[in-house]
Amino acid sequence: MITANKLNIMENFHNARVAAKEKNSSVLFSEVTKIGMLDPLSFYQSGKENYNGDRFFWQDPKKATILAGVGKIDVFQSSLNQNRYKEIEKQWENLIEHAFVIKDQDIPGTGPLLFGGFSFDSAKSNSMLWDQFGDHLFYIPKYLLSIINGQAYLTVNALIDSDDLSMLTEAGKEIDALIAKAQHFKNLPADQNVLMEQLEVFPEQWKEIVQTAINEIRTTDLDKLVLARETRLKFQSAISSEIVLNRLMLEQPASFIFCLESGSDFFIGASPEQLVQKNGTSLSSACLAGSIARGKTTEEDNVLGETLLHDQKNLIEHQYVVSMIKHAMETICGIVMVPDAPQLMKTRHIQHLYTPVAGESRSGVSIFDCVEKLHPTPAMGGLPKEKAVERIRELELLERGFYASPIGWADGQGNGEFAVAIRSALVQGNEASLFAGCGIVEDSEPQSEYIETAIKFKPMLSALGGNLHATS
Repeated sequence: MITANKLNIMENFHNARVAAKEKNSSVLFSEVTKIGMLDPLSFYQSGKENYNGDRFFWQDPKKATILAGVGKIDVFQSSLNQNRYKEIEKQWENLIEHAFVIKDQDIPGTGPLLFGGFSFDSAKSNSMLWDQFGDHLFYIPKYLLSIINGQAYLTVNALIDSDDLSMLTEAGKEIDALIAKAQHFKNLPADQNVLMEQLEVFPEQWKEIVQTAINEIRTTDLDKLVLARETRLKFQSAISSEIVLNRLMLEQPASFIFCLESGSDFFIGASPEQLVQKNGTSLSSACLAGSIARGKTTEEDNVLGETLLHDQKNLIEHQYVVSMIKHAMETICGIVMVPDAPQLMKTRHIQHLYTPVAGESRSGVSIFDCVEKLHPTPAMGGLPKEKAVERIRELELLERGFYASPIGWADGQGNGEFAVAIRSALVQGNEASLFAGCGIVEDSEPQSEYIETAIKFKPMLSALGGNLHATS
């Protein structure tokens, strides 16, 4: 990657054209500008007219990194029967190696950036429900607004070939129009969309499958199995991703807020669970397993929290996740730090057992190496890992697609962050498929697990405007 400051922008643009001609292929050209504060959701919304279906949004729980991408200039795909993590990493590194980047500082989350995700299980990806996403989907935005620790940066990306002459002028005009439109957005319109139908998909069959899993765990070497189910909503008119994002930001501020568009569909959610963050050599991950409802009063909430902290079924389930993530981190880190006991993470509808894990990565370890090592955690798959994923493939009545999968970003400096895409929904026009799962162990009981998944539907039901059906 060749970097330069603003004074050399035209010279480097010329050099990029020369390099593209010599390579006989396109070269990535990226310009980063520090700007005044701009609302990221307004910027995302400003791209709807011209780039609907090619946008993404990301906000971490601390709001240290907020990303809004508009348009796309390149899509990354891997070949069948190849290691999808390595293939995406290789393509990204090859593009970055020859990129020309104009910037004044190396700020993580700015400049060339890849955003997207992987499906939960590459061996099960034949459902029409997820045909817009496939096994994985990553792309580079044409325009990227990054809010990093309260400072706004604007990145313009382009693939330059030897004949490109007017790219900078045209991009400048378009980004000025997008910013002007974003600055004039005041408030999102009130959502008048009406919920017409809400359907739980095969609830009784799901309980039977849970009982099957319990029997297997009691009689085989399977220790834990995570099983998910689906609820479908149908509205009077098309669902607006901006309105749903706005609700999630208001209602789930302690979660990772994400939205990934692909053609006519978008995948959206508010996940409390970090899979991995890489900043230089510093790595962090989160163990999140074991959950209980929030109380209606502070006293009730504290009682429920204390119950969870001492519940053996949930503590065992949580320890499975801690042990696996610690072991996975040790394969890529020289130092790994894990607290002795879990703490509580409270979101609006649910409280979880939570244990943070931190480490220092070994030389040459990429963010994609980390994702490959950690996905799926026992909180999403089970134990033993390979057997659990195989049984999920055989037992579940749905294709998870991007649900419970890694979603996030990687920049050109090797930094990045991925969340586990839970508390999420796939939206297609006026319809939405919501997903929720729970960990099954030998002491599980189907009806209790059914109620737990119902609680986990709440964040997306609320954001979309649905209602929680009474459980039975």
